[in-house]
Order: sequence, then C-alpha cells, then structure tokens
Amino acid sequence: MYLEHFGLNEQPFKITPVTEFFFSGANRKEILDALIYSITEVEGIIKVSGEVGSGKTMLCRMLLEQLPQHIEPIYLANPSLSREEMLYAIADALDLNVEHERIGVMMQNIQNKLEGKAREGKRVVVLVDEAHAMPIDTLEELRLLYNLQVGSFKLLQIVLFGQPELNIKLEQPNMRQLKDRIVHNFNMQPLSRDILENYLMFRMRKAGYHGPNIFSPSAIKLIADASIGLMRRANVLADKSLLAAFVEDTHSIEARHVQAAMRDSELTAKKDYLHNRTLLGGAAVVTVLLLTGAAWQYLRTTISPTASATVAASGIVSTPTLKTTVAASGILPGVAASAVGSPASASAVNAAPATSSVVSAPVIHAAAASIPIAKPQNTAASSRYEQRLEAGKQLLAEHRAVASIQLFYNDAVVPARMEGFLQRAEGLGKLSEIYLLPAQLNGKKGLRVLYGAYPSTEAAQAASKKLPARYQEAFATTIYLLE
Repeated sequence: MYLEHFGLNEQPFKITPVTEFFFSGANRKEILDALIYSITEVEGIIKVSGEVGSGKTMLCRMLLEQLPQHIEPIYLANPSLSREEMLYAIADALDLNVEHERIGVMMQNIQNKLEGKAREGKRVVVLVDEAHAMPIDTLEELRLLYNLQVGSFKLLQIVLFGQPELNIKLEQPNMRQLKDRIVHNFNMQPLSRDILENYLMFRMRKAGYHGPNIFSPSAIKLIADASIGLMRRANVLADKSLLAAFVEDTHSIEARHVQAAMRDSELTAKKDYLHNRTLLGGAAVVTVLLLTGAAWQYLRTTISPTASATVAASGIVSTPTLKTTVAASGILPGVAASAVGSPASASAVNAAPATSSVVSAPVIHAAAASIPIAKPQNTAASSRYEQRLEAGKQLLAEHRAVASIQLFYNDAVVPARMEGFLQRAEGLGKLSEIYLLPAQLNGKKGLRVLYGAYPSTEAAQAASKKLPARYQEAFATTIYLLE
C-alpha cells in the first residue's frame, strides 16, 4: 500500500526470513563466519541461542546458502520429533530407505552412509531449528549420532538453534553429556539503539529506498524500547509506522506514528522482560563468538597443522586446530587482521581530524589486578589514531593481558573519522583505554576498536557492565581475547 509513496520496490520489513535482507551488523556476520569455520574445521556440537525474533532462523537460512560445497546440510525445521522420527528424517535426507527398521538398524545404515560421504571428502551437518522445543530423548539421540566416527574423525556435525530455554534445558543433570560436547556457544544479542537505526535504514535501502533517513530520533527510541532490540518486533513496528505515515501523507516517521503502531501491535517497552530472560539463560547467554578471527584467517591463509585453538564455552575446551585462543564472548586473539565485528554508528566516529596528544599507559579495569603494560612509544607529533594503533600493537606484544572489550568493528579505515571518536574518548578521560587493531575482511582493510585490558574473560565481562554510559548505549560489545 505504501510502497510507491516511499519509492520502494518491495516491502522492507517482512517478518518472514528473506536472505537478501540479512543484516550483517551486531555480530550477525561474525557469527555466520564463525559458524562456517566451526562446521568445516572444528569438532564439537555448536549452539546458537537468542530471544524470539532475534534472527536465528534468518542466520540458519544464510548458513544453508553459504556452506562450502563439500558440506551437506540436513535441516530439521520441526524440533518436536521423537527419537525414531528424527532418525527417519535424517535417513530420508541421506536417501536411505529404512522404513519400519529398528533404531539400531537405522543407526547402522546412517553410519555406513556417513562413512561413504567421508570417503568422498564430504561432511554432513544437522541444523536443528527451535532446538529448545526438542524432547530430551531426541536431544540424547542427537548426541549418540554425534558420537559416530571413523578413527578420530567425527562423521557428523550438529548445530542447535534455540531460545534461552535451550540453555536451561542443557543445565539438567541428564543433559550433561550433551552439554559437555558443545564447544562453541554463540548468542544473538539484541540491537542497540544506534545499530537499530542502521538496521531499519538498511532494510529500507534493500527494498529500493534512496532518500534520507526517514526515522526521527524519537521514533527510533520508541521502536528500540518497544522492540527491546529484537528484529522481528522492530520489523512489525517499522512496517506499521510506514503505513501510519502514508495515511498522513508524510515521508517522515515520527514518534506519533510509532505510538500508533505500538497500539495496533499491543507492544510496549519491555526492557525488564529481556533482562530477566537473559538472567535465566545462565552464563552461556552472556557470551558470544570467538571464532571469527580464525574463520577469516583460515580463508586467507594456510593453517599450520601444529597450531592449536582454545574455545571457551562456559568452560575451556582445547582442540588442535589453529594457533589462537577463542572464547564464547569475543573474537579470536592474535588474529586481528582477519576478523570482523559490530559496525560503529555514524555518530560515534564521524568527526574531523583532531590535534595530537601524548597518551599514558592503559588501565586494567574493575575486579582485576593491575597488569603493567609498556607505554607505546609515542611522539608529540603523532595523532591520536597513530598512538592508539601503536598501543594496540603493544597490547598484543606484551602478552600480559588476556582479554579486552570490543566496542565495534569499522569495515573502512578512515583515520580522520576515527580521530573524532578518539577526541571524544579523550574528553571522557578514556583515551588511554582505547586500542586500535587493524583487521581485514575479503581483502578490505578494517579496524577493530577495543576498550581496556583485563587478566581474564570474567574480568572483561564484569568491566563491560561498567563502561561509560555513552558506550553502553551506542555499541553492542563483545569480549576479545588476546594472546
């Protein structure tokens, strides 16, 4: 109805997952890349958790499209399957005729088929959508399937997509064997207000819109509060706000249009709801994503067979893969030139170059003993940008701190714009805690912006809750581990 009014080619805020509208911000692209790397190169069950409407199904669809050709996916969209029904579904996907066969016979046939795939250089991955609704017996059968192997080679990979209830279910005593095999945990974080604005305009432009930003700051605030950062809720509100503006014959989305959409959708601000749901999820809900650096390192270079990786997934699990350390809440350390992260908001980094200043040594944060780190060798003539780049090199070279907080990832290196951000950080008295690490994605230079240096991931997570209010509001932070 409103498409022509706004110059759109199609509806921008469909709630049905359409991969052309996949939003790469707020760690979505990082998680996708890390999933692809994990499935192709690392053993262990993988879990992706997130609230209703956070984009899990869209991520799963993107994963299905982008898996390498030698990876054969089996997608289980209906989680409410019994043990037998799940085995039949997997056998059917493998083109096996096991009708009326006993479970033991089905398992043997599935193993034989998977062994044949392995000899052909192929790998099979089972993607379970809405895994929180899967019966415990069926989850246990999945674990038994994961145990199938030839020598030390696992024949099957498993990825579980589920709501935070999945984390609670895995805490049950009878689920400990399955939980122990989950080595990668990824959490779909809600969108911050600034990222939500980017998301809404991304969808508009994907649908053909070419004009200026039509969402006023007050409208963005209302959508952010009522949607609690969840994409599906934001889509519903944005869609109905466009309709309300169309009825008024205006091209600007104001607070009154969002209020009308909220009334029609029966949505109100529910910040406490998301906070409580996050607490229920336990430690696994707090953390996100550590394999992205390894993923891009893998795509760009040859992996040393003697290298190793350590993945934190509530606990620490070692696997012989790549010389780096990964954690369920940040990006791989020591591979800064090959990872991606949350984009900075335009307001956070858009400023003209500023004058230089000499920077003091970094401070180790909250709940952490001080870790002495050598001062970067700055000169009075160097810019803030150059100083913090040097500080980032020193941070990696010292090997004294374990973790840092990633504020955002900028996929374009623009020193002049970064100077503006650093100037504001200096105004907050936080410049010495900012570290810049060069990064690269698909041959394009980018920049990782970190905050602070900590002796453990726990200390970094605690400190992330005490970031300046401006940073907490603007950025969807993750924990970045250092060598």
